[in-house]
Amino acid sequence: MKGFETRAIRTQQDRSQNREHSAPIYMTSSYVFDDAEQARSLFAEETSGPIYSRYSNPNTDEFIEKLCALEGTEDGFATASGMAAMFTSLAAFLSAGDHLVASKSIFGSTHQVITKILPRWGIEYTYVDCSDKQAWKRAIQPNTKMLYCESPSNPGLEILDLEFLGTLARNHSLLFNVDNCFATPYLQNPAEYGAHLVTHSATKFIDGQGRSLGGAVLGSKEHIATVRGFARQTGPAMSPFNAWLLSKSLETLAVRMDRHCQNALETARYLENRPEVSWVSYPGLPSHPGFELAKKQMRLGGGLVAFELAGGLESGRRFLDSLGMISLSANLGDTRTIATHPASTTHSKLKPEERAEVGISDGLVRISLGLESLEDILEDLDQALTRSSS
Repeated sequence: MKGFETRAIRTQQDRSQNREHSAPIYMTSSYVFDDAEQARSLFAEETSGPIYSRYSNPNTDEFIEKLCALEGTEDGFATASGMAAMFTSLAAFLSAGDHLVASKSIFGSTHQVITKILPRWGIEYTYVDCSDKQAWKRAIQPNTKMLYCESPSNPGLEILDLEFLGTLARNHSLLFNVDNCFATPYLQNPAEYGAHLVTHSATKFIDGQGRSLGGAVLGSKEHIATVRGFARQTGPAMSPFNAWLLSKSLETLAVRMDRHCQNALETARYLENRPEVSWVSYPGLPSHPGFELAKKQMRLGGGLVAFELAGGLESGRRFLDSLGMISLSANLGDTRTIATHPASTTHSKLKPEERAEVGISDGLVRISLGLESLEDILEDLDQALTRSSS
């Protein structure tokens, strides 16, 4: 199946004797073995099949099969949340004495894992500026084992050169780990650029309606065997119901992302012309420093827009409090448009100087464009911006 939409819709588990058109939910924690020999063989991994839903489940299997078909990877493991996926993609491969090189611009919880949790286990890290290629090269040490990044980054929407990083990782025999949450498989496929591990928070655009938590780690069969071994023992497994829900959500990912991106581009163009706004960051705008790179790596510019209010913290507070239809939330990727203030929510655990280093000012606002009428979105932004400057 060649088409993205076709793969997303037609990749399904085999029908049961009931001839269902839509896959059923397998709400079971365990499975029955035909005999003692089958049980032994399954646990010895001589044959494949379900054993226990912490290990695998028909619903998680279908979800992962779809994601692999869309990302162009061989295998994957479904996790209970996006952060479970991110943590697993790090902890399954890094050991005491190892070194990680990561982009400075990353999600706040990932920052906490890298700077607070991994060092407790003797794992070192170095942060580098997203676009400074020489800094990436200089940061590599004899004990470096992995390169990690998000592109577009959270929340400033910086674009990293995935081909450069993939080549750098290959030349130094390093693992290359990419968080592809903001782009989704529809807009970008990091494995094409040499990523060994591709992680997702399926909670966001993959779910698309703010209903469920989920995550995934994707890669080669060899690398996912390591992930699966780690996850089987530590238990960050996705529930069958969430896997069923997220698999169905993938069927509409393409049409939803087209609309998210359309609304985001028009909103970014609108915000560029507002006097209350100091600057706008959107990969689909020619003014974005990574515009040409985004055109190369991504199908469209994505569903998120970041901007800075000229009045700083106080203007930002008035703007957020003045929003009517647009939701004030820490989530993204919903059918409903969401405004987030990263400095006080998603990145609040960073010190002020740490936020400043990655461009998160007190006046920075991140908008996740939903699927509402563009006219209604812009009308709400117009009245909130007007009030913020009064």
